[in-house]
Amino acid sequence: MNSIKFALDEESLTNTTITVAGWVRTFRNDRFIALNDGSTIRNLQCVIDQQEVDAETRARFTTGASVQCTGELIPSQGGGQRVEMKVTAVEVLGDCPADKYPIQPKKHSLEFLRENAHLRFRTNTYSAVFRMRHQVSFGIHEYFDKEGYNYFHAPIITASDAEGAGEMFRVSTLDAKQPPLNEAGEVDFKEDFFGAESHLTVSGQLQAETAALALGKVYTFGPTFRAENSNTTRHLAEFWMIEPEAAFMDLKGDMDLAEGLCKHLIARVLNSSMDDLQFLDARLAEEEKSKPQDQRSEMGLVDRLKFVLENPFERITYDDAINILLRSKPYQKKKFQFPVEWGVDLQSEHERYLVEKHFKKPVIVTGYPAKIKAFYMRTNAPGDFGYSDKGKTVAAMDVLFPGIGEIIGGSQREERLDVLEARMDEMGVPKEELWWYLDTRRFGTVPHAGFGLGLERFVLFVTGMGNIRDVIPYPRTPGSAEF
Repeated sequence: MNSIKFALDEESLTNTTITVAGWVRTFRNDRFIALNDGSTIRNLQCVIDQQEVDAETRARFTTGASVQCTGELIPSQGGGQRVEMKVTAVEVLGDCPADKYPIQPKKHSLEFLRENAHLRFRTNTYSAVFRMRHQVSFGIHEYFDKEGYNYFHAPIITASDAEGAGEMFRVSTLDAKQPPLNEAGEVDFKEDFFGAESHLTVSGQLQAETAALALGKVYTFGPTFRAENSNTTRHLAEFWMIEPEAAFMDLKGDMDLAEGLCKHLIARVLNSSMDDLQFLDARLAEEEKSKPQDQRSEMGLVDRLKFVLENPFERITYDDAINILLRSKPYQKKKFQFPVEWGVDLQSEHERYLVEKHFKKPVIVTGYPAKIKAFYMRTNAPGDFGYSDKGKTVAAMDVLFPGIGEIIGGSQREERLDVLEARMDEMGVPKEELWWYLDTRRFGTVPHAGFGLGLERFVLFVTGMGNIRDVIPYPRTPGSAEF
C-alpha cells in the first residue's frame, strides 16, 4: 500500500502497478474517482473501466466513501496532475450515504464545519491546517533538541497560579453540593484528594524554572487551561503551550531564542507544506476580497511568512513604542479604539501598527511597566535595556507579528531573592505557597530567562485562519465540550 502523496511525487512508481486507499472526493462522468487519503491536499485521479466495474458498484462511489484501488500509475492524459491510475481492481471499503453525509463537495461555512468537528478534517481547509499543525509541532521539538534543550513534562494539576489571574479550573473530588467545611466555615481542602486547593495549570513555567536551574536548558510542550469566560476568536479554554527556560541566559539571549524559534518553524512549513500553504493562501486571498479596502492585508499568506523569515526582528523599548504610537496618524486622527499612554498595556491594534505600518517587520518590545506584568519578571535598573524614568519597568519582552500582534511573551526572570519577595508582597502573591519556588533563589540562584508561545496562535499565523477554534482539533470554549 502506498500513500497518495508518495504515488504523486515518486517518479520511480510511474508505469508500475500499485495499491492506494482513501476517501472519494468526487466521482465524475462515471469514470473518474478523485481519491484522497489525507497524506496531501492533492487527489489522485483513478480512472475505472466501465466494462469492468458494474453499475451497482459505481453507484457506491459517493463523496466520503472509502475505496481501495489497484492499478497502473501512468502519465496523466489531462492537465493538473503528473500521473493518474488506470484501475484494474477496486473495492469499496466503507459506504457513505449521499443523502446523510454532511460534508458535500461544495463550500461550507466554517461555523457549519465547527458543528461537525468530527468530520471537518476531511475538507481541504482543515486537512491542510492540521498537516501544518503537525509540521509546527514537530519543528518545535526539532529546534529545541538542536539547541540542547531537554523536553520537560510540567504537571497538569497544580496548586499554584503562575500568572496570578485566578481564572483556573478547579480539580476536586469533594462533593460540590455539600463540601466539608473548616472552623471558619470555608471549604476544607485538606479533605480533598490532593490535600490542598488544586487546579488545571495555566502555565508550566514555574516548574520549568526549577528544572532549568539544574539541567541548564529545558522546554515544556503540553496542554494548559484558562477558565476565562470569553468567546472571542483568540481565546480557548484548553490550548497547548511551549515554554523554554534557560539558566545563565539574559534578556538578549531570550529574544535571540524566540526569534530563532519563529524563523525555524516558518522555514520548516515553507519547505514542507507548500501545497497546503498555496491552497490556504488562495483561500485567504478570496476571503480578503469580501473586506473593505482599508481592512485588507497588504500581503498574502506565503509573502507574510517570507516577510517574517527574511527580516531581522526590530527591538525597541516600551517607551519607544508609546512615543511612536503618540506620533502616529491613527492616534492623531483618533482612529485607535484603545487609549495610548505610558502605563497601559499595548492592544492588538497598537501592536499591528508598529509591525505593519511603522517598522514593516516583526518587532520585539521590552521594558514594560512592572504594574502590568507578572511578579517573576526581573526589575530593570538604570542602564538596563528597557529602563525608564517614567516608572518601574521589568525585563519583559513581547514578540509582535503582522496580522496577529503578540505571538510570544517572555522575560528575564527575577533571580534576586530580596527583590522577588518584595515584588510578591507588592502584588499580593502568597510567599508561603511558593516556598519551593523561592528556594531556587536561596540555593545557587543564577540569571535565567524564558518565554511562552501558544501553539494555536502560531498555527493561526502560519495558516492564515481567522479563528483560533479552527486550528485545534476539538476546541474547548465556554458552553462547548461536545466532541
